[in-house]
Order: sequence, then structure tokens, then C-alpha cells
Amino acid sequence: MSFEIAIEKQLGDALVSLTLDAGEGATVLFGPSGVGKSSVLNMVAGLLRPDRGRIAIDGETLFGDGIDVPPERRRAGYVFQEARLFPHMRVRANLLYAVRGEAERFEEIIGFLGIGHLLDRWPRTLSGGEAQRVAIGRALLSRPRFLLLDEPLSSLDRARREEIMLAIEHVRDVMRLPILMVTHDPEEAERIGNRVVRM
Repeated sequence: MSFEIAIEKQLGDALVSLTLDAGEGATVLFGPSGVGKSSVLNMVAGLLRPDRGRIAIDGETLFGDGIDVPPERRRAGYVFQEARLFPHMRVRANLLYAVRGEAERFEEIIGFLGIGHLLDRWPRTLSGGEAQRVAIGRALLSRPRFLLLDEPLSSLDRARREEIMLAIEHVRDVMRLPILMVTHDPEEAERIGNRVVRM
């Protein structure tokens, strides 16, 4: 699975521009705040339209050459900086909202994320790390072709960050799901990224 990205987008006074051809594993977009890293993820997800360029996943064009695949058909699993769980649903309902496929996949994912004991809790009662693990679980249960991670560790303390790092490494190494991740933390970039792209 490969990411082919060659895009430009004018956002106010700033021009966001990236050319990237990346293979399997995790690709990390690294750099200071405000350079357009999250905007790139939004363009790959289909939430923000580039002014020009091309986005292709595994050779399939998602944007460019007159094509603009709607976000819901891109099959991106998106995990934001904040967990963005539905506050009116317990954890189990948040997870089941995304489920596409068999029940055993549900058990497998809650097992490796270690969130089985959280299923009957409300999102407001979760710690930051717990909420982020649930958000990763919800993204994975949608059977994505690839995972987009936007600063998923930035609001967590060191112990919670380690939990999420291990979960991301499992997705990268065991589930072998391609990852495009944004961070401004050099340690995270070095540990998670098979390749690091500086912006």
C-alpha cells in the first residue's frame, strides 16, 4: 500500500505544498505548528479540497485528473488530536457505530487496545489515554484502507503517551495498516515513522 501525494492549497497567506511517494508502514509529517501538516491529512481524507495536484492510495486516484472521491468512500480511518467521541453514547455504542464486518474483529481490536473494561463507561469519565484508545478502536472498526493520525499524543501525559505509542506500533507492525501521521515531536516521529517527511 502506497501514498502518492502531490498537492498545493492556498490557506490565507500560507501555501501548503507537499510531494510525497511513500510505501508501506508509517509515514510521519514532522514540523512546527502552522506549516499545514493537518491540512494535508484533511486533503487526503477528502475534508479539504486541494487547489491542484493528485492524491492516490495504492495506485487508485482519490483526487486529481477530474476525480474527487467523497470522504466516505475513501475508507480512511481518522484519529484526531482530541478523541471526538459521541458524548451521548457509551464506549460500546461509540465503537459499534463504526463496525463494518464480523464480531470477532470487534473482540480482537478491543483486546489489543485493552479497552474491554471501558465498554459500559461514558466518554466524559475516560482519561485522555483511554478516550484516545477508544478513538483508535473506532477508526479501525470501520475497516479502513489506511489510518490518518493527527497529533494523537499531544494532549497526553508520558504514561498515556506510551500506551498510545504501543497501540500505533501494533497497527503498523501487526495489522500492517499504512499510517500517515502528523507530529511536531521528534521522539514520536523517530519511533513511529518508517520515514519522516519534514515540513
